[in-house]
Amino acid sequence: MRIDKFLWCVRFYKTRSIAADEIKKNRVSLAGQPVKSSREVREGDVIKIRKNQIDYQMKVLQIPKSRIGAKLVSLHIQDKTEKEQYEILKLRNLSQEHYRNRGEGRPTKKDRRDLDGFVVGEQHSDMGEGDWDLFFSDVDDSQTD
Repeated sequence: MRIDKFLWCVRFYKTRSIAADEIKKNRVSLAGQPVKSSREVREGDVIKIRKNQIDYQMKVLQIPKSRIGAKLVSLHIQDKTEKEQYEILKLRNLSQEHYRNRGEGRPTKKDRRDLDGFVVGEQHSDMGEGDWDLFFSDVDDSQTD
């Protein structure tokens, strides 16, 4: 079976064309060598895939005849990925920058709740209304000099 079709059949990629594109970008290797989409996969081969900025490794146990259900994937491949790679992925998912870079787009609901809590917390400061007038009057005096 072709490697692009195999990766699609074992549900590693959503479509076969995405699998072929990733292979063209040299993100899939077999025995340490980058492969072409037409490369045949055999039982016992170890495939290394770079996806989501981590390196997955899987051993081919069986070749499926067609795309299989998610519950049957473990019958056809064995995950050989190092545990530290999964820890890197877990930490990346926990960081806020993973889902949206700072300053890009509208805040999410969680961001809005955090901002509202922060702003509400500032309203209960020790300064009274008269103190604010004094604070701003000092700024105006320094600008006129």
